[in-house]
Amino acid sequence: MKRPFNFGSGPAMLPLEVLEQARDELIDWRGSGMSVMEMSHRGKEYMGIHARACSGIRELLGIPSDYRVLFMPGGATSQFAMVPMNLFRGKTSADYLDTGVWSARAIDEARKFGRVKVVASSRDGGYSRAPAPDEWKTDRNAAYFHYTPNETIGGVEIFPIPDTGGVPLVADMSSNLLSRPLDVSRFGLIYAGAQKNIGPAGVTIVIARDDLLGKSLRETPTLYDYRLCADGDSMVNTPPTYAIYIAGLVFEYLKAEGGLAVMEGRARQKAGILYDFLDSSDFYETRVARENRSLTNITFRLKDETRNDEFVKAAESRGLLQIRGHRLSGGMRASIYNAMPVEGVRALVDFMKDFEARPGQGVD
Repeated sequence: MKRPFNFGSGPAMLPLEVLEQARDELIDWRGSGMSVMEMSHRGKEYMGIHARACSGIRELLGIPSDYRVLFMPGGATSQFAMVPMNLFRGKTSADYLDTGVWSARAIDEARKFGRVKVVASSRDGGYSRAPAPDEWKTDRNAAYFHYTPNETIGGVEIFPIPDTGGVPLVADMSSNLLSRPLDVSRFGLIYAGAQKNIGPAGVTIVIARDDLLGKSLRETPTLYDYRLCADGDSMVNTPPTYAIYIAGLVFEYLKAEGGLAVMEGRARQKAGILYDFLDSSDFYETRVARENRSLTNITFRLKDETRNDEFVKAAESRGLLQIRGHRLSGGMRASIYNAMPVEGVRALVDFMKDFEARPGQGVD
């Protein structure tokens, strides 16, 4: 099936094989007489789907036995509040690294629940880089250290896992979880909205070390308490069943493709093709520091930004969709998650070469 290449940052494209399987099972899931959307979340059919999704992500990431996997509603943005509610645990402050729009929003939300110390920020530089560890001013008594390894809006990625000593490390991995192998044991808690690299919008993955659970703030709502959600197997209320089902299909797809090491190799190949072209062009530019160039969200600009609308319209005519950058950053953005084939990136580069060679046409 020939489809356009969707470079949207999220909701993002899903593997075609997953969409086709979901289509085939939409009305009658494996002879059950029901769509997954119609199943009781307590019924044996859905309970099996739920268990397979949980075991699928555990296998892909090699999640240790003392970590809990939660499927939660509310998107990653809800975790900006859930993390401090659950992890302050009697401490007076938490450390946050500010590297872009999403980490800044996490900081603002956390300040509603306790004192936040910003250990370093790249805001003054337009979030074009991440502060190096020797710039951080950390607190060894912090409740936790929070960072955003990949900022989707600015296209800034931090590759080494921070060494925080005994302070629990918390990461918003909404846009790069499952893009490469990961040592989960280095983290206290990981969270990720599904709609970028995992599945459809509606479910958020939380991977939490068990010893961090159970000491939430007294006023924490039931649905925001990680311990209650873990003890209830993510079913304190009706979970987003269909989104979890699709995520489970994605986990099976990734395993069939060879796992996360294969995904990392493809990601580096795809990003390399696009960055190499950008570096060779006098017509386009990327402003992200080389050591922080994201492998999943590549931001770039036309040096003549009066042609932005023309570029987007021409790209759409070539089947290259959702290439415009975020409204806060402008420019262009190519999100190349696991589901984006290398052919899509090559098609984008071919188009960019053609567009560079043509005179300005204006937009009707």
